[in-house]
Amino acid sequence: MLKLTPCASSDTLPDDTLTLTHDERQKSRQRAMTDTGIDAGIFLPRRTTLKPGDTLRAEDGRIVVIRARPEPVSVATTVDPWLLARAAYHLGNRHVALEVRPGELRYLQDHVLDEMVLRLGLKLRHEETGFEPEPGAYHGASHAH
Repeated sequence: MLKLTPCASSDTLPDDTLTLTHDERQKSRQRAMTDTGIDAGIFLPRRTTLKPGDTLRAEDGRIVVIRARPEPVSVATTVDPWLLARAAYHLGNRHVALEVRPGELRYLQDHVLDEMVLRLGLKLRHEETGFEPEPGAYHGASHAH
């Protein structure tokens, strides 16, 4: 098994890629298969989140680049900034991982959330794409509620 650990960005061309879902990019210890079929173990510091383009280094020096696996995503759109903020508030109030873009909000598909967004007046479409939500206010910091 190829042991993969974090490395600073590398100027060298990668030897392989590893395509992971959003949830998989949150795990600090896991077994995975590179895109070329090599069995690998990922060993990261706790609370590390991998982003597309991040690089990992194998014990033998190989460089592996992270890619976002396409996932079913709901895309809520509006030209009304007030309506967009209102929808972001309601989704955030439900602790939904949310990708914020100009004029749109993206979240992993959920029919209950889709109904809420439509009732608020946003347009909705579904895509199969990489999902890269906002890290959140407490990302990387320990806190107590």
